[in-house]
Amino acid sequence: MATTRKTTTRKTTPAPVPQKCAPCAGTGETTETVRVGSRKGRETTNRQSALCSDCWGTGEALAD
Repeated sequence: MATTRKTTTRKTTPAPVPQKCAPCAGTGETTETVRVGSRKGRETTNRQSALCSDCWGTGEALAD
């Protein structure tokens, strides 16, 4: 009588979910206040979007 061979499969673990960047909340962009004037630099009510300087636009926190 022949025994049946059982195949073993490799257990794969899921890839870890990267954490979101704190300053941009995972969007990759932050908002900056527009300043007007060369000497005093008055702030206006207008805002512009800028690339997040912590994650460089990826939205993922850097692994330290």
